[in-house]
This record gives sequence, C-alpha cells and structure tokens, in this order.
Amino acid sequence: MDLFLKKIKILPSGESQSFKIVDILIQDGHISKIGKDLRKPKGVETLDIPNAHASIGWMDIGIFVGEPGFEHREDFNSVKRAASHGGFTSIASLPNTSPVIDNKGQVEFVRNQNKDSAVDINPIGAISVGCKGQDLAELYDMHSCGAVAFTDGHKPVQSSGLMLRALQYAKAFDGLLINASNDKSISNGGQINEGALSISLGLKGIPYLAEELMVQRDIELTHYAESKMHIANISTAGSVDLIRKAKKQGIRVSTSVPILNLLYEEKEMLDFDPNFKVWPPLRTSKDRKALKKGIIDGTIDFISSNHTPLELDMKKKEFPYAGFGAIGLETIFSLATELLDKDFKLIDLIKLLAYKPRKVLNLDIPTIEVGQKANLTIFNPTEKWLYTLKQIKSKSKNTPLIDKPLVGKVHAIVNNNSLLINS
Repeated sequence: MDLFLKKIKILPSGESQSFKIVDILIQDGHISKIGKDLRKPKGVETLDIPNAHASIGWMDIGIFVGEPGFEHREDFNSVKRAASHGGFTSIASLPNTSPVIDNKGQVEFVRNQNKDSAVDINPIGAISVGCKGQDLAELYDMHSCGAVAFTDGHKPVQSSGLMLRALQYAKAFDGLLINASNDKSISNGGQINEGALSISLGLKGIPYLAEELMVQRDIELTHYAESKMHIANISTAGSVDLIRKAKKQGIRVSTSVPILNLLYEEKEMLDFDPNFKVWPPLRTSKDRKALKKGIIDGTIDFISSNHTPLELDMKKKEFPYAGFGAIGLETIFSLATELLDKDFKLIDLIKLLAYKPRKVLNLDIPTIEVGQKANLTIFNPTEKWLYTLKQIKSKSKNTPLIDKPLVGKVHAIVNNNSLLINS
C-alpha cells in the first residue's frame, strides 16, 4: 500500500515531527519520507484533507465483539468497520462470547481475524471458566497465545478469593487483570443512579456503593498480591478519589471512564430513553465533574467507548426490561471534543485515545518516524458532521446520538499495509 499525505499536522509529542505541517510518503506500508513540499511519486494515491491531522492509530479496550455466538449484535467485520470509522487501528475485545474466550484455542481464533486487516483485534481472556466466577481459567496458556489481559467482562468477579488467586497467578508473568466495579448483591435490579431522580421516576436505584465497594476491594486485593489491575469504566466521584489515593501509594492500578459518563448525567433518564440506559449508569453533575478532573490530573488513564452493541429487541422494551449498553466506537472522538477547553487540549485527548491504552496493556507504542510501519489515524478535529442512522457501521443501532450534530471527524486509518477511507 502506497499513500501520499499532503500538508498534514502530526501530533502529539513524542515524535521528531510533532506539531509540524508536513507531507508524508508511505510505501509498502512503511513511512519512507516526512518533510515539506515532498514530490509525490507517480501512481501513488493522494489524501488531501482540509485541516488534516495525523496521530498514531488509536486504541480502545473492552469492546464487545459478538462473534462467536452473538453475531446478530456484532461480528468481526462489522466491529472493524465501526472501529475504522471511529479512528481505531486497534481494539481489545471482551471474552463474553459463546463459547467464552477462556482457553488458548479461543484466543487463537480471535487473533486469526487480524490477517490483512487495518484494525487489530487483541483478545482479552476470561478470568474464570465460562465467566462463571467459580474456577480459574488457564491464564498462562492464554497469555502465551496472545491474550493481552484477563477479565470476566460484563460479569464482574464477585468472589474475593477467586480474584486474589487470579492476581497472584498472573503476577508470575506480569499479567493484567481487568474488572468492572459492580457488587451485584447491592446493585441487583437497579435501573438508574440511586437518588432523588430514581425515587421520583419510580425506578429502583443503583447505589454508588455498589461500585465503590468493589473499587476498594480490588485496590486492596491488588496491593496485597503485589500484582496489577485495571479498574474498568468508573462512574462516581468516590471511585476517582479511591483510585487517586491508591496511585499515590504506589499500588499498580489503572482506570478508565466511558465517554457517555463524561458528558451526560442522570437527568437524561427523564425521557425514559432506553438508549441512555448504560452500564455504569449515568450519575450526577458532581460525579461527572469529578471524572473530568480525574482525566485532567491523570488519575483516569484513558477514555473508553464502552461499545456494547445490542439488537433492537433488547432496547424496544419498557424501560425496566431494556438491556444496558450503547454502541460508541464511531462517535467517541467527536463526543470527546466537547470536553476540550483551556485545561484539556487536543493533544491531551489524543494521548488518552492512542498512547495510554497501550501503556496500560504494556503493548508497543507506534511512532511516526521514517522507516517505521505506518499506523495512523487521520482526522479533522474541527469538521462538523451529523451522525445519522444510515452512517452507523455497527450491526446494532443502540445509541442515543442519532441525528446529533458532532464536531471532529475521522477520515481514514492506515495500519498493517492497509488503508481504510471513511465514506
């Protein structure tokens, strides 16, 4: 694949050409030249985009890919289309499939989907057999076959004993465990954030305690085991405070926040829109402000799309019976531009989308340098566009953002000697 990128701004810092508007020549999937006013070889495709920016390809962790078993929600091909339109050259997929990704054969099955693809799918193996929270899965076997981390995904590990054993076992090969913070004995049956609004709407609430108890438990277990854990998708001010304190103590924890929880609050539930029914639930203004502060001061490591595709029948129900979750791969960048201000710049956002997820998973970080493999996201951060139903690339359409005007559009990704241009 050969490509000529004309007058494009490279960011963020870390590469020698950062913040310079240059031309980039890619030949055979590798960056062959970077400079001003380069001469384009004959026959090479040119990508000339107004206000074009390029960064290393973005990565998201914790994507639900339905294949195998739930292909009607999402399959490998559809999730790659959604990821490319969102600017992601790499994603890490959850193990909540059927069968569950809990052995080396299933890990290899996922990894085999990466041949000749611009979007890498990195398998996350299950912590427990079948994600049932009872017996420890073969973590080392999965690690040796390419599992980048371990989680029970949408079924958070409830047993402290099992989680401790997993942390101790993974420590031997510096493996990373991921857990969503939800004590089901407290949150069971909850529909929205617990508070005055849940009472007024007559819906059972989801207490902040269900999240924060699990956050505190996992911090203590990680500290005791001298291991490491990623606490996925927090939503409360209390969780931010707990993780900030743990990091200051040197405990090896990291965390992420879903984009919808950064931008929206529980008041969206007033219309009983099931597409705003997500997990973790939308919380209060205080929580949302604390989450953004956690992003700015580095407590929160990255922003996630929390991409959870669900078929129409799972959402077209009375609110208490609708499923939790929304798709998000295609819109996370455009939504995140709403956060930009004097304390949070575009460069900070790109680091959260491209660098820090790979750092959490201890993966190699690409560079934009001559001689290196081209792994790029190409975008215009100020372009306005409308997110319509016809534009959705995911198989599922469960999003509250249809017909929402957005700012910041991804135009293409380059990776693995492949180019995907967004139509």
